[in-house]
Amino acid sequence: MRTVILRRGLVALFAAAVSFGAIVQAQAAETLRIGYQKYGTLVLLKAKGTLEKRLAAQGVNVQWTEFPGGPQLLEGLNVGSIDFGVTGETPPVFAQAAGADLLYVAYEPPAPTSEAILVPKDSPIKSVAELKGKKIVLNKGSNVHYLLVRALEDAGLKYTDVQTVFLPPADARAAFERGSVDAWVIWDPYQAAAEKQLQARTLRDGTGIADNHQFYLATKPYAEKHPEVVKALIEEVRAVGEWSKANPQEVTDQVAPLLGLPADITLTSVKRQGYGALFLTPAVVAAQQKIADTFYQLKLIPKPLSIKDVIWTPPAAVAKAP
Repeated sequence: MRTVILRRGLVALFAAAVSFGAIVQAQAAETLRIGYQKYGTLVLLKAKGTLEKRLAAQGVNVQWTEFPGGPQLLEGLNVGSIDFGVTGETPPVFAQAAGADLLYVAYEPPAPTSEAILVPKDSPIKSVAELKGKKIVLNKGSNVHYLLVRALEDAGLKYTDVQTVFLPPADARAAFERGSVDAWVIWDPYQAAAEKQLQARTLRDGTGIADNHQFYLATKPYAEKHPEVVKALIEEVRAVGEWSKANPQEVTDQVAPLLGLPADITLTSVKRQGYGALFLTPAVVAAQQKIADTFYQLKLIPKPLSIKDVIWTPPAAVAKAP
């Protein structure tokens, strides 16, 4: 009898352990892990908490992880530590070239004035054409990398006509202030800070040559398995973006302390940003393809890419859902 009871107990214990393991796995599958940076719409979405409330009804938890920049965030997506994130238009090209299993999910409207080529206030350089042979500092693989390529091309110069120095924003600013480089290609809010604090002059921004889209990306497995969550997420991002566009001062009050920047600098950045996330259109895909083709021709990436192959499209049933 003892043996029977013991066996029954072990069977029950084993069943409970299996059941607990299944619950743990289910909980892990029902957690949306979002990567964000200190600046941008996702920061505002995180603060509002509307996404958590909406997804709770679907049994989905939300976990947020901060990254210092787009390349690091995409690496997090690539290794599977997050499911979703946002970067500028250039980092996804480098990530796809490196074999990352990512999908473009949505984009923000263009923000061409939110990136620029800056020169010191007393620089004799008055045009992009005068950058020939000069040292230009930028963050390799960031959104401004393409801005530099296009600005040089538009001025009749080749990429090889200038000396590129690759540094992250903080180090780039230090080099710019020391005068060890002739120009700095940078994005907001660093751009607005340099304009205000250093009186840096804008030589050329993205107007007419670079859209400067922000892209929302997801791992392919997550987007394909949870399309309804992705759709809900983009709808919440869009709602926060529309609110932000209508309330720049409130956005500034919220974001300035996070950035450690004065309100006037932050407000300039906020007003230059694009808001209102949308699913990708053929025109946006074509623009991104042009970036990929340009970088391949310049041998900045090792192989040609097909952007249309990594675009997420909501399944028909999800797309039609309210």
